[in-house]
Amino acid sequence: MRKTLLIILAIFASLTSFAQIENPVSWNASLEEISKDHYKVVLEPEIPNGYYIYGMKMADGGPTRTSFTFDNSSNIELVGEVIPSKEEKVVYDDIFAMNISKYFDKVQFVQEFKVTSDAKAKLKVVVEWMSCTAENCTPPTDVEFEFDLNTMSSTVAETETADVKLVSVSGEDKEEGSSMLAVIIEAIILGFAALLTPCVFPMVPMTISFFMKGSKTKAKGRAMASFYGISIVALYTVPIAVIILITYLIGGDAVTADIFNWLATHWLPNILFFIVFMVFAASFLGAFEIVMPSWLVNKSDEKADKGGIIGVFFMALTLVLVSFSCTGPIVGSILVKSTQGDIWEPIITMLVFSSAFALPFTLFAFFPSMLKTLPKSGGWLNSVKVVLGFIELALGLKFLSVADQAYNWQLLDREIYLALWIVIFTLMGFYLLGKLKFAHDSDTPHVKVKSLLLSIITFSFVVYLIPGMFGAPLKALSGYLPPQHTIDFDLSKTTVVAATASDDLSRPKPKYSDIGNLHLPEGLTYGFFDYQEGLAYAKKVDKPIFLDFTGHGCVNCRDMEANVISDPRVLKVLNDNYVIISLYVDNKHELPESEWVISAQGKTLKTIGRINAAFQVEKFGINAQPYYVLLDTNEKVLTTPFVYDKNVDRYLAFLQEGIKKFNEEK
Repeated sequence: MRKTLLIILAIFASLTSFAQIENPVSWNASLEEISKDHYKVVLEPEIPNGYYIYGMKMADGGPTRTSFTFDNSSNIELVGEVIPSKEEKVVYDDIFAMNISKYFDKVQFVQEFKVTSDAKAKLKVVVEWMSCTAENCTPPTDVEFEFDLNTMSSTVAETETADVKLVSVSGEDKEEGSSMLAVIIEAIILGFAALLTPCVFPMVPMTISFFMKGSKTKAKGRAMASFYGISIVALYTVPIAVIILITYLIGGDAVTADIFNWLATHWLPNILFFIVFMVFAASFLGAFEIVMPSWLVNKSDEKADKGGIIGVFFMALTLVLVSFSCTGPIVGSILVKSTQGDIWEPIITMLVFSSAFALPFTLFAFFPSMLKTLPKSGGWLNSVKVVLGFIELALGLKFLSVADQAYNWQLLDREIYLALWIVIFTLMGFYLLGKLKFAHDSDTPHVKVKSLLLSIITFSFVVYLIPGMFGAPLKALSGYLPPQHTIDFDLSKTTVVAATASDDLSRPKPKYSDIGNLHLPEGLTYGFFDYQEGLAYAKKVDKPIFLDFTGHGCVNCRDMEANVISDPRVLKVLNDNYVIISLYVDNKHELPESEWVISAQGKTLKTIGRINAAFQVEKFGINAQPYYVLLDTNEKVLTTPFVYDKNVDRYLAFLQEGIKKFNEEK
């Protein structure tokens, strides 16, 4: 009863609020010929800033949805349903007590149809919609378009304002999201690892002791130490959050996605990060010291001497500045990796990293006796620094590899990459055994047990890497290595040849397949790199589409390919039942001018990667990879898209669900 009353009041309030208000949303319609006797009508609303229209997918009992009614003669056959160019934004409405879907900006609705006889006919479509702002709504309005297929012309006639109607529509809401668990776990580990660096570790007991001795009561000391930890978190997180949110508010999803895509895949930032990692690695190995400008550190330290809340904040700032030489590359690595998801990933990742980094300062302040358990500073800290130097050398190669793959330079193939890793970690193993020394190392008369155990782990890792030189997949590292197809001497390629030997030679050579760095996931025998070409082929063979949004620099994409898609059961389902379309969002190959695309924001997109990235954002409202979508031949999403999840059984269920839905629609 209460729910019904609320709905009646909401409808009444809407009616009174939009009385005498003209609907500000107008519609444009166009007719396009796809092929002989095959057309599509494109309907596009012009939505002013601050307004929205309701979506097509809502249950009974809600406001007036956007709907399309086609009045066609007997010789016109509609093909599928109306397909929007992007998904609706779904929010929960307290008054209606249900999910309400909305469109806030540019969107197109496409309906395909065929003419079944020689006599061309007229097609009529009535669009009904309701537009609102945060304060009020306009009356439900409808407009009629009429298309004369003989002349390919159209007319429009607006009708009288309609009453509020509650319409039911069936459909599934697409759930979006991507797994951040692996990145978060890595951020936590690196946050704690940063504490063991020579720049930070000696400051832990010194700082906590200062708070405990400089406070009149334990409670005050703990409160100040807690604020110190919070300040550290804020200094790492807030600047990143502000930069990202400003770009998002000014330019929206597309601009933020462009920035992230540029940062993650363009040669300039990747080469810059590679150089930075090499410089920091040299510093860790003892070649020189990297420090922040002394005037900046001294000025911050002076402010810290004033005491109070302000003083504590500047103490935290001093720690962040002093520790930069050790935490800088760690922070950079986390941020670049997290930009492969949505806008919140870098913010959340940095929050997790800084929280792990700051936690001991607060923890030791609450339990001062734990300070006694900390090892004393000494030569072991320099050993930690050197080991980090070796790791920096290895990880820095990833940035060079991303640029190499995106631009197809062919400088750092898989075996060269592995050879460098094998040498780096072999030298690290000898260092842990004391067989290799640097300038700042102290003399050790014997090998310590901890060093021996670490060297055993390191050499075991080297042994694991060696078969990769001859084609072993090395699945545990798939996300960090160049793709399998870049290796020259692959003993496993005999099985791939056998798998593809039975391919139908009459099938067309896929567009862009001659571009050297575009490849399907290993084991898939045939597929496309252009969406429209793949869609046309799917219609021809009457199979559902497996749409794979991927990237050369996408760590999780390689992980999914090596551990999930490579499973024989998955490969069989995909090869036998789906048309594969792999869309690289970071490929830098520039297309001829005839293939350039104008984005929804009016930008000219010239490369394969930018076109695919814009397509993903505009059609599916997400910019994360990997992202797997199953479509029917009318471009309807068959089931909830799949994101990063290495559970093979769930992936198989996802594929089987797509096949089931596709067959049910026939």
